[in-house]
Amino acid sequence: MTNSLEPAEILKHVRPGPLLESDLTSDEKIKKISLCFLEIMTTLGLDLSSDSLEDTPGRIARMYVNEVFSGLNKETFPRITVIENDMKYDQMLVVQDIEVLSVCEHHFQTIDGHATVAYIPNKKVIGLSKINRIVQFFARRPQVQERLTKQIADCLEYILETKDVAVHMNARHYCVIARGVEDSHSATATSDLRGEFRDSAATRSEFLAHCTTRYEGP
Repeated sequence: MTNSLEPAEILKHVRPGPLLESDLTSDEKIKKISLCFLEIMTTLGLDLSSDSLEDTPGRIARMYVNEVFSGLNKETFPRITVIENDMKYDQMLVVQDIEVLSVCEHHFQTIDGHATVAYIPNKKVIGLSKINRIVQFFARRPQVQERLTKQIADCLEYILETKDVAVHMNARHYCVIARGVEDSHSATATSDLRGEFRDSAATRSEFLAHCTTRYEGP
């Protein structure tokens, strides 16, 4: 038996981060952001009469609302259908190397990395691609890596009705690479281990081993 979950109900159980409710439509947001970027670019001394730059404020606004920050819109949350665990699968399920592309909320610079997500099913399972989509949804916001890691774990714990959830993320931050210390070699790792992944040394070790291996293909 399958059961579809409402995005609004799921998101109630995920720490929100520093978000405000907005009554603006996507088109209204695009218009306002476009005007703001027009002002920014003019202040920087760019000539927006150039045919190369004249539509840049609109392009940035559309990119922000429809792509880079689409995770701020609850309506873009993936449709989640949970399935009864009729096969009684009770071992670790791991999805490796999920692409993470986000934006640092401090400097609006890129965060680029990968996540490994695992859970031990109880009564529910979900389609594998939904795990990727959940990661992508929360990544498509201005973020800090620590919160992003926990939001993914919060979401899966609620959907799957199990404490046995683990998320590990390794990412490069362009606020470190392209500015400030300008260190192009460092990366940041974060984890949220819950249930058996936190309490059992064997389960934790098995999961962390998956975090350091890569599927190379046939």
